[in-house]
Order: sequence, then C-alpha cells, then structure tokens
Amino acid sequence: MLEAIIIWLVVGGLAGWLASLVVRGGGSGILVNIVVGIVGAVIAGLLFGAGINDAITINTFIYSVLGAIILLAILHLINRGRLAR
Repeated sequence: MLEAIIIWLVVGGLAGWLASLVVRGGGSGILVNIVVGIVGAVIAGLLFGAGINDAITINTFIYSVLGAIILLAILHLINRGRLAR
C-alpha cells in the first residue's frame, strides 16, 4: 500500500513536471507537479476511460501527462482571462 502511494507520487510528479514544461516552459515546484500529475491522471481517466488502478504502464503515464497538460491549459486560460479584466 505504501509502495503504491510512493509510486503514484513519483509518477504524478514526473507527469506534472512534463506537463508544465509543455504548457509554460518551466517547472512549478515538486508539490504542485505532484498534484497536477495526479489530478491530470483523474482527468485523463474521465476523458479517455482509462480507470485509475494500481498498475502504472506507459499508456497510463502518457494519459496522466495528457490530463495534466489539459488541466494546466485550462488553468492558464482562466488566469489569462482574470488578468485581462
């Protein structure tokens, strides 16, 4: 159980970091990257039908990164709209 949590934290951190490189061009800090990666995995599970399970494969990692990119892009658009007002 503890090993699975540690693996999800590491994979979430990597997915969030890669997504932040794609969307903003730089990292956001380890805690933010972990949260973005894990939330991105949930978003990807909802969008692509790839449910959350204990197995981490190349496909689930790619889905996590795609979900994190979607999350960061939405947050970026919201912040841009807030700054334009």
